[in-house]
Amino acid sequence: MYISALFISLFILSSVEAASPDFNGGVRNEYTYEEYVFLSGNPVKFSGKVTITEQVQKSQLTKTYRFTLTNGGNKLSRSIAYVTNLEERTDKGQTTSQTSVKSYSENITIENVTYTLDDYQLSQGTIIDNRPASDYYSGNVVGRKIYKTKTNDKITVHFSGRNVGYENFWGATETQIIDYEIESSLGKSFITSKVSDSKTKVLKYEPHDPSLSSFTGGHSVISQQNMIGEYSYDIPNGSGKSKTGTVHLNEEMLPIIERLIVPKFRDLTGHWAKDNIERLYSLGVFDESSQFFSPNTPMNRYEFTVGVLKSADIRVLEQPKKQRAPKKAIFTDLDPLDPNYLYIESAFQKGVIKGVTASKFMPKSSLTRAQAVAILVRALGLEERAPNPGYQTNYADNNTIPYWAKDSVYVATEIGLIHGDGRNRFNSNQTMTRAEASTLIIRFLNFLEKDLKQNYRDDMLFFQ
Repeated sequence: MYISALFISLFILSSVEAASPDFNGGVRNEYTYEEYVFLSGNPVKFSGKVTITEQVQKSQLTKTYRFTLTNGGNKLSRSIAYVTNLEERTDKGQTTSQTSVKSYSENITIENVTYTLDDYQLSQGTIIDNRPASDYYSGNVVGRKIYKTKTNDKITVHFSGRNVGYENFWGATETQIIDYEIESSLGKSFITSKVSDSKTKVLKYEPHDPSLSSFTGGHSVISQQNMIGEYSYDIPNGSGKSKTGTVHLNEEMLPIIERLIVPKFRDLTGHWAKDNIERLYSLGVFDESSQFFSPNTPMNRYEFTVGVLKSADIRVLEQPKKQRAPKKAIFTDLDPLDPNYLYIESAFQKGVIKGVTASKFMPKSSLTRAQAVAILVRALGLEERAPNPGYQTNYADNNTIPYWAKDSVYVATEIGLIHGDGRNRFNSNQTMTRAEASTLIIRFLNFLEKDLKQNYRDDMLFFQ
C-alpha cells in the first residue's frame, strides 16, 4: 500500500528539520536559539534554548514550543502550543491544514519591566501538494498578541505573513516572512522578519591518496543545514521621529557525513560521464553486478524509471507482508516478482510513467529523449507549469515533439534540465545512451538539491 499523503503532510508539518521555530523570526542550531524582541521600543537580542515536542492523533498534530532565553539580566520565558487539523484530498494529491493556538504562557523582562502575554489569537492555513519527487507547501498566518505590564500598560501586536517550503530526499527549505505592527504608548512600531531554514544533501568526491589500495576514491553524502534571519524595523523614538535599521541572525548545524560504496567499473576510464555514472552507482541507483557499465549502449525504459525513483528516494508501494500469491502486473509485459517491479507500479500510480499501449510498458525498449524528459518533469509535478495549449517551444524541431511530451519539454528547458543540440533541435525520438541518461538524472538531482533552494530561499529573501 502507499504511504498516505496525510502521513506525508503530518511529517512535513511535524518536522523540525526545516522549519522556523514559532512565528517570531528566530533561528537556531543544535545548541542555541536566538531572536529579537521589540516590545520595549528597541531591538533586544535574546538567546538560549528552545525545545519542541509533538503529539499526533489521527489527522491532528499538537506542537509545543518552550523557550528559555536571556540577555544579560533580561529574561524571556515562553510556552506555546499549537493544534493543527489536516484534511486529506487523495483525489487531488493534496492536503489542507488549519492551525490555531491551544495554550500560551509568556513573560518577557527587559530593564526591570515585565511584559506578560494576556491574550493570543492566531489562524494559519496551509496547502500541501504531494508530488512524487518533492512535496510543496504554502501557508498564510494572521495573529494578535496582547501584553500587559504591572502598571497596566497595554501593548498590542498585530501580525500577518506567509511561509513557503518544499521537502524532498535531497533537501528542504522553509521561508517565512511576517509583518508586525506594535501598538504601545510610544506609538506604532513596524517590524518585518524574514527567516529561512534550509537543509541540503551534497554529493562530494573524497580522494583516497595511498597508491597501494584497491580504490582511488569514493563519494560521500554531506547533509548540511543552516538558518538565516533578518529583522527590519521602524520604531518611534518619542520625538516625532523614528529609529530604523536592520539586524541579522545566522546559525548553522554541524554537517553529517555518510560515506558511500565505491564503484569499480572497468569501462569508464576517460569517459565524459564517468563521474555522473559513479555517483549514481554509489547511491545505489544503478545496482550493477558487472564490472562493466556499458555507457554507450542504449538505456531502456525500465531501468531509467527505476533509477529516477531510487535517485529521489520516492516513496513506493509496499508489498503486503501476508500476501502469498503474486499480484497481477499493471502491464502484461512486466513481472510482479521482479525485485524492482514496485518502483514501476508506483511510478504508474503516481502518474510519472505511462504505457506505450494500454496493456504494454515495453520495459526493454530503448529510452527516447522525449520519454526521459516526461518522466523527470512528471516526477517533479511541474508539467502543468507550461503555458496554455497551443504554444510553441523555441526548438527548431518543435513540430516533431509529441503532444504528450511538449509540456514536459518546455518546463525541462526552462528549469535547465535539457537543452538543444548545435542546431537548436530537441530530437525527441533520439535514443539516450546509458551515459546520457545518467547525466540527465544527475541534473534532476541537482535541481532537487540546489535550484529549489535558490527559488524558495534566495529569491524569497532578497528579491521580494
